[in-house]
Amino acid sequence: MSAVTLMWEARAAEGLGAELLAWARAQRLPAEPLRRETFRAAGERVLVLTWWDGELTDDLPELPEPESGLVSRPVHRWRFEPVDVEGRM
Repeated sequence: MSAVTLMWEARAAEGLGAELLAWARAQRLPAEPLRRETFRAAGERVLVLTWWDGELTDDLPELPEPESGLVSRPVHRWRFEPVDVEGRM
């Protein structure tokens, strides 16, 4: 089995960065990832990374879209797979 990391990134509506961060931290997934980290950045952005055993194409739990009034644009989502130091998979 491989590993996959899911990235979820959203930009809060103006002045709602703290609320978006609290919303993202409160979200529970139907399964526990191996690891989950939450970050905030300039521009009232929130980033959540979750690590899973699986493949890029597997159906894995993801954070939902927040209520439209909480974000200034659609959520960005990406999937990554690890590579070793030499760049091989």
